Amino acid sequence: MRRLVVLAGILAVAAPLTLAQTSTWVSDPNHSEVIFGITHMSVSKVHGRFGEVNATIVYNEADVTKSTVTATIGIDTVSTGVDQRNTHLKSADFFDAANMPTAAFASTSVAKNGNRLAVTGNLTLHGVTKPVVLEVEGPTPAVPDPKGKLHAGFSATTTLDRTAFNIGPKFPAAMLGDEVSIEIDLEVVKQ
Repeated sequence: MRRLVVLAGILAVAAPLTLAQTSTWVSDPNHSEVIFGITHMSVSKVHGRFGEVNATIVYNEADVTKSTVTATIGIDTVSTGVDQRNTHLKSADFFDAANMPTAAFASTSVAKNGNRLAVTGNLTLHGVTKPVVLEVEGPTPAVPDPKGKLHAGFSATTTLDRTAFNIGPKFPAAMLGDEVSIEIDLEVVKQ
């Protein structure tokens, strides 16, 4: 009986430590974005951004490979610096933002890749879901804001094939490159 009481006491102390190994971080909407680049007419690269990113990271401090990431991106926030091009990108020729206003990512695994992370997950974009791998740097050391909330940063890169997501199917690769480089910058706040 005494052993049972001691074991129960150890488990009672250990349970909060196990729970403390994970923390939830949410993206700061004012300091997070997705940047893309695509080749135009095989001669230059056009860049743009999506300014609305809502991400949640459940970070496991004891074993980062047990962490998870979910995110949504507001497709209607696409901006390239040219109003006419922004309108065209939002149209049915490309993103069809009126009918598919968001893209979504949900991680399926996290692996260490040297001093980086490889975050594999499913990306749903333009009504198509495909697996993608994000090469991730971070987190940066956490820094408190004036209210005491901790902020950290993550950066990720990947390359997508726009044709795999049925984006801009009318435009051949000679006019608009098939590969789209993606850079994701997140400032996240500990909840």
